Amino acid sequence: MDNNYPYTNQYGYPYGYAPPNQGPYPPPPPPYHPYGTPHHPYPSPAYPPPPSYPDPYNHHSHSGPLPFPHGYQAPPSLAPQTSPQTTLQHHNSFHPSYRFEEQHQSASYPPPESNSHTPYYEHPVSYPSPESTSPLSSGSNSFSHHHRHESAAVSGTNNGSFNSTTTTPTYASAYPPLDDLLSNVHLSDNRPSAPALEPVPALSASLSNVHLSDNRPSAPASPPAPSVPVLPPSPLTPGHQIPSWRHDSQTGFYGYPNDSFSSNWEGSYMARVGSSNYSGSSNYSGSSDYSGLTHSVSFTGSPQTQSMQIVSFQKGSLKVLLLHGNLDICVYEAKNLPNMDVFHKTLGDMFGRMPGNVANKIEGHMNQKITSDPYVSIKVAEAVTGRTYVISNSENPVWMQHFYVPVAHYAAEVQFLVKDSDVVGSQLIGVVAIPVQDIYSGLKVEGTYPILNNSGKPCKQGAVLTLSIQYSPIENMSIYHRGVGAGPTYSGVPGTYFPLRKGGRMTLYQDAHVPDGYLPTLKLDWGMNYVHGKCWHDIFDAVRQARRLIYITGWSVWHNVRLVRDPGNPASGSTLGDLLRSKSQEGVRVLLLVWDDPTSRNILGYKMDGIMQTHDEETRRFFKQSSVQVLLCPRIAGKRHSWVKQREVETIYTHHQKTVIVDADAGNNRRKIVAFVGGLDLCDGRYDTPQHPIFRTLQTIHKDDYHNPTFTGNLAGCPREPWHDLHCKIDGPAAYDVLTNFEERWMKAAAKPKGIKKLKKSYDDALLRLERIPDIIGLSDVPCTNENDPEEWHVQIFRSIDSNSVHGFPKDPKEATSKSLVCGKNVLIDMSIHTAYVKAIRAAQHYIYIENQYFIGSSYNWGSNKELGANNLIPMEIALKIASKIKANERFAVYIVIPMWPEGVPTGAATQRILFWQHKTMQMMYETVYKALVEAGLEGAFTPQDYLNFFCLGNREALDGFDPSSSGSPNAQNTPQALTQKSRRFMIYVHSKGMIVDDEYVILGSANINQRSMEGTRDTEIAMGAYQPHHTWARYQSNPHGQVYGYRMSLWAEHLGIIEDCFTEPESLECVRRVKTMSEMNWKQFAADEVTEMRAHLMKYPVEVDRKGKVRPLPGCETFPDVGGNIVGSFLAIQENLTI
Repeated sequence: MDNNYPYTNQYGYPYGYAPPNQGPYPPPPPPYHPYGTPHHPYPSPAYPPPPSYPDPYNHHSHSGPLPFPHGYQAPPSLAPQTSPQTTLQHHNSFHPSYRFEEQHQSASYPPPESNSHTPYYEHPVSYPSPESTSPLSSGSNSFSHHHRHESAAVSGTNNGSFNSTTTTPTYASAYPPLDDLLSNVHLSDNRPSAPALEPVPALSASLSNVHLSDNRPSAPASPPAPSVPVLPPSPLTPGHQIPSWRHDSQTGFYGYPNDSFSSNWEGSYMARVGSSNYSGSSNYSGSSDYSGLTHSVSFTGSPQTQSMQIVSFQKGSLKVLLLHGNLDICVYEAKNLPNMDVFHKTLGDMFGRMPGNVANKIEGHMNQKITSDPYVSIKVAEAVTGRTYVISNSENPVWMQHFYVPVAHYAAEVQFLVKDSDVVGSQLIGVVAIPVQDIYSGLKVEGTYPILNNSGKPCKQGAVLTLSIQYSPIENMSIYHRGVGAGPTYSGVPGTYFPLRKGGRMTLYQDAHVPDGYLPTLKLDWGMNYVHGKCWHDIFDAVRQARRLIYITGWSVWHNVRLVRDPGNPASGSTLGDLLRSKSQEGVRVLLLVWDDPTSRNILGYKMDGIMQTHDEETRRFFKQSSVQVLLCPRIAGKRHSWVKQREVETIYTHHQKTVIVDADAGNNRRKIVAFVGGLDLCDGRYDTPQHPIFRTLQTIHKDDYHNPTFTGNLAGCPREPWHDLHCKIDGPAAYDVLTNFEERWMKAAAKPKGIKKLKKSYDDALLRLERIPDIIGLSDVPCTNENDPEEWHVQIFRSIDSNSVHGFPKDPKEATSKSLVCGKNVLIDMSIHTAYVKAIRAAQHYIYIENQYFIGSSYNWGSNKELGANNLIPMEIALKIASKIKANERFAVYIVIPMWPEGVPTGAATQRILFWQHKTMQMMYETVYKALVEAGLEGAFTPQDYLNFFCLGNREALDGFDPSSSGSPNAQNTPQALTQKSRRFMIYVHSKGMIVDDEYVILGSANINQRSMEGTRDTEIAMGAYQPHHTWARYQSNPHGQVYGYRMSLWAEHLGIIEDCFTEPESLECVRRVKTMSEMNWKQFAADEVTEMRAHLMKYPVEVDRKGKVRPLPGCETFPDVGGNIVGSFLAIQENLTI
């Protein structure tokens, strides 16, 4: 095989190491048909083929570049890899009561007919031919109601009405007063910035203290570097040497932990500092205007919080360049910083004039010198990407702190903001700025730089910052070129708290329950079948069979929830509370760690259920007289945070992890640890099946489990809110890391009380010491699966959490690197979930499939509101991945499934803000894709939606005899209750938090794609990333058909109600356009005036994307049907942290 793959490596093979048959792997078995041998219990109708799409990519070839039209020259490529084409046929074990049509050709048939006496999927899903069109029904007007909303609180006032001339403020979110109160917060401390001293003498043109080292592979030559003023040599503090951190791009990714993003808008630096200390020869002719550098209070308790500080900045002639890769940064030390704590000195002088005893008592520790508490924030574009720890009372701080920062930013400078930490926020001392064009070549820039104030002069004579910075473009990092889990030596996502654990088993779940025979049997490689797991059944059985421990974490845990609801099943009458109390009476240690909703209280006998209705107090009261221990854990900020930050964290952020940990039979009279992780809380409103009924189960399995926060008032006959979620079970070494997470959180929350709190119950000794229980296998003794077992899994646990929520993080922030933790201003952070997403996206080679409750991020690259602070890299990384594939002439596709609107009232102010931020994220991504098409000369042949599509889920039920919605009191005609009962439709709420890449890697957990979940200092989250080493692209050089493939196909079967051949190649243009056409037909059926039964749920997200990537509301359907609310959202108030 010729080595013509675009990435250079030592093998004639696309993934950088020998093909499978040349390595330690046994040869793969012959390929299998994905749905078994031909068997047709029912006659299949003949379907006309789908329209022929010109596919210049020739998508059946899965490796190497693909030819483009219009004279665009593709780089040399490998010869197309040929493999047997998979056919789709009925499996003989398919349940006869459910006829799921696997089609060899696309269908063109009339809308489905209602049948009230047949199973839900008795008839195949009907998709009209792609050429047919039907008008979309217009949306309703909007109105506002009270609602419950998980994690990202939604609140606000009514911004629309139904035949009403007045609106009444209603707080329908997690924290109602906060949405309005925060929007009016203006904190300002008008203390001046560091005083400008007299101008320093002109500096020499030589830069003797700057060291350039090229320890990177050669990169494109950078633009000429500007000449800068000179500083005299300023050696480091004696005893401190500048270390040389070098990154091996062959093996490293996040070799050192860092703060990869931030929502702290620290203010744009006013101008390029003329002190880059760059020794290259060039002339800098740009002009810089210095003005408006002022001090204000910033919400800077963490690396990601908001700031109100505004600094003007004009870039002059600096070039704005795309930084996509990693920045290797070290902040060594600062010298001669000014004393910014003048206020404290004045206060101390005042105390000194008071009577001696009083002065001593008040002043206390003030006998020592009070001066600045400096730290450094690293800012790229509008995002803070790193922050050093705070050094108290020092004008010559030494940090010696290293950052390895992933970047996907257009920027002219990398700015280092030196700040003084204060009780109420922070104060800007000055800034050092390094032009991006100086580091673009990959050279290491290192030196000592003057810290400049608002006038462009040193904030204090001799005030300097010593640092180094080096840029590694993604093209030079081979770890991203081989796929997500490539090769037997793959060591997982680097720079994370928990390592990759090899060996074990994994069960993937969709929804709380999947009835037998409801979804098709999927044939996998190695003669395996994909098994559709029953999540809540398995959790019930695992808890029932536990002998030693049952540990549960949750955003909400409700003792009254029934996990099993099968008709005729004896367990269907048992509640979770009854089960846990029974197990505790057997001697099993049962611990519940539940988020303490601050609005839920029991004060002097008066019970407040809380706006979020998480049942936390109710569940605590239920177990009060039992041996089940319930620890309600508030989300708190550290004492060293500013007062504003403490109030913000305690009020609007949550503990969002959802785990169940039990001991299970390991054979030979031994026990092992098994863990469940994902998006499902054990509470009301979560039980659902792939059918997602909205009316038919109101009097049966959902009779005592009604949940729909869209409505308030009279709920009789209203549709329930269907719930779609993803979850998993981990059986193997990684389950012990989930246990470690629980133990670290429990020990932090149950720390020994002090003072008057000693009267409260202590929980610190509740955890079992596994090393003292001989029959429980420890982590080091966990039996691993045979490496030749095709069902083996490799699993890694990730988190978003900080040192205020866990016990065991280092006390000394200098030790953060050893634990792969990020250092915030006054906190250590594990933000490995974000790290894992970025790693997986960058390594993706063919497609990405995402289901998530939210999709907001990369605000630094939006067209406006860049300073919002939603700075996670995920949307930008996806857009740049597509752009890179367009440039390389390779197919790539991204499918993103989100809810139609955030849970709650779609007309509420906070809900509209979330939709507005979501629209900005979509717009940024589509514009990036269109720009790549233009640069490749392909804008006439393709549209952005040939690569990127957003979807939502919905359901509609036709009348079938008894209509439960007709019972109860009638609602006014134009209310959402009445309109949804008439139209018999409602969205399916997508609560999933997962991503599948290339049918080989899956991430599942509790984390949403927004700032709350990715930051680490807001909501606490947990997730897992996993793959099967015997089912990867790197192994076969073709589509892997392992459990991850089966999971994705099962989800598509649920959503589309049909299976087609093209689904096996999701990156192909044929598949993208076919799924898009199906989703458009489903949306038209959902939005039509005529009520018809929907047998498929995947709908296009109701926006219009033109060929240039402009995202607009659908003509004639600007608001959501029946319930109102602008589909693209609205934003009138100031920015805040609640909705991002």
